[in-house]
Amino acid sequence: MMYTNNCPKNNKRSKGKCVARYLGRFSFQPSKENPLFGPSSNTMDKWGALQWSKVVHGKQGWRFITCLWLHGGLIHLFANVLSFFFIGIRHEQQFGYVRVGVIYLLSGFGGSILSSLFMQQTTTVGASGALFGLIGAICSEFLTNWTIYTYKVTAVITFIAIIVLNLAVGVLPHIDNFANIGGFFTGFLLGFVLLFRPQSGWIKPQHRPAGAAVIPKHKPYQYVFCVIAVLLLIVGFGMGLFLVFKGENGNKHCSWCHHLTCAPTSKWPCGY
Repeated sequence: MMYTNNCPKNNKRSKGKCVARYLGRFSFQPSKENPLFGPSSNTMDKWGALQWSKVVHGKQGWRFITCLWLHGGLIHLFANVLSFFFIGIRHEQQFGYVRVGVIYLLSGFGGSILSSLFMQQTTTVGASGALFGLIGAICSEFLTNWTIYTYKVTAVITFIAIIVLNLAVGVLPHIDNFANIGGFFTGFLLGFVLLFRPQSGWIKPQHRPAGAAVIPKHKPYQYVFCVIAVLLLIVGFGMGLFLVFKGENGNKHCSWCHHLTCAPTSKWPCGY
């Protein structure tokens, strides 16, 4: 993407000089334009960034997914990779890369849908929605497999702290909190479907001692949560896509929702 960006050739210098010009065509856009050490918005758009007008009027729905593999710059990329390192490894070890990968992709997709309903004047890239989906899946997995956890209070406090901290950071400018929120709830529901495990004490029939009490593999509430989550996911994705391609603007129906993604202060504008 930086090779395509070619700042020395394409930068009009209206916002300053290219950063790290010794890198040649791999140098970064001026810090006033992109403080994350990355390309221009036009370059990100060419590579598949999420842009409402392109999705709706240009019928480019594939941008819902391609934006997940793009980042605004080196800082953005490093932050997401570091977050996945701490959040994703544990679940991938326990549940496998297939289930975690499905949660990642569908959560990012859900985040892109909600972002398109509220962030219609901006270009969006990054895997934040997918990252929040993994956080949401951790929370629902904890609720579903409640009986196997020992330090329940500590786990609850940790989850709440992670969610509050990340959402608080999301009110800073240039960060799409709607993608975070949409990804979180998508992952939260997917966790009920893909991450529930046998309850504590369950033993496979071939390994069960003779005369041992038979313990059901899963609790009834696990199946109830799973069915409800599937229904909510179907309705959520269906309604979300319908409203996006219909051209609905969520801000018209929620006068305060724009504050969820940017809190205006005297130090920065929000631009909504």
